[in-house]
Amino acid sequence: MIPEDEKGVLRRQGYKLFGRNSSAKLCHWTKKSIYNEGVCYKEKFYGIKCHRCIQMTPATNACTHNCAFCWRAGDFSKIEVEDPDEPAGIVEASIAAQKEIVSGFGGEAKTDRKKWEEARNPKHAAISLSGEPFAYPLMGELVGEYAKKGMTTFVVTNGTFPERVAGLGKLPTQLYVSVVAPDEKTYSKVCAPLISDGWKRLNETLGLFADLKCRRVIRMTVVKGMNDFGAKGYAELIRKAMPDFVEVKSYMHRGGSIKRLSAGSMLGHGEIAAFAREVAGESDYIFSDESEPSRVALLCRDGKAEKERMMHFE
Repeated sequence: MIPEDEKGVLRRQGYKLFGRNSSAKLCHWTKKSIYNEGVCYKEKFYGIKCHRCIQMTPATNACTHNCAFCWRAGDFSKIEVEDPDEPAGIVEASIAAQKEIVSGFGGEAKTDRKKWEEARNPKHAAISLSGEPFAYPLMGELVGEYAKKGMTTFVVTNGTFPERVAGLGKLPTQLYVSVVAPDEKTYSKVCAPLISDGWKRLNETLGLFADLKCRRVIRMTVVKGMNDFGAKGYAELIRKAMPDFVEVKSYMHRGGSIKRLSAGSMLGHGEIAAFAREVAGESDYIFSDESEPSRVALLCRDGKAEKERMMHFE
């Protein structure tokens, strides 16, 4: 369970805690969308409706990494969820939490009323808020419970639980694996793994990624001066996994990361776009789209992936 002092910090940061290990939090882009002030890059790239997306996790305080760029308040000390919440209960509680999270927008003049009503009936679950989702041992069951509600799921993993990824009974709509280093030395520096074989496990996950029958994405979070190099190394890992898409995104200076990194650790959008084009050239991927407010560029494996990238969410 989450220690009481840690719960206090999380609540002050806007987390809605439920069960023993689970939580949800208002996404910046959900708020922006309800106000008609912009949408997140996942809406631009894939067509989801970000005002209808729950940002949540079943593993709030469990992770195998202590990444330099992580937005979480403190360091992780637990690598697995030992007392997991039941999947059906998580789904119901996360939907209830999201309704509570967006309830206050109903009384604001600049709120788009139609979007607000839709936000109270979420369609997507982004299982990526805090911790490592696969530290929660029932991920397939959790994805299945969301599917029963007619909801799509985005799951973001750091790749250190390859056996759980391989054993998923129900696959998410879109599965991400974070690749934030072109080599093992950089991985150790950026991710500060709590396990001794994290790089090996990540590569095992990448090795099985190509055979998974769902939408697959590699996410690269890039920190200036730490991992903004080695395009050939990144390309080698991309070719191993053969994802449908690669997102190349700048580190953003917020949350707990501001204690570890400076604002100068962020890349400008032009720098991100240039590095993404370099990675695309080395891996034979297509530079397909970009979102300047989020400092992210999208690479597609081929023309078919590019053509179909919005098909699951329209």
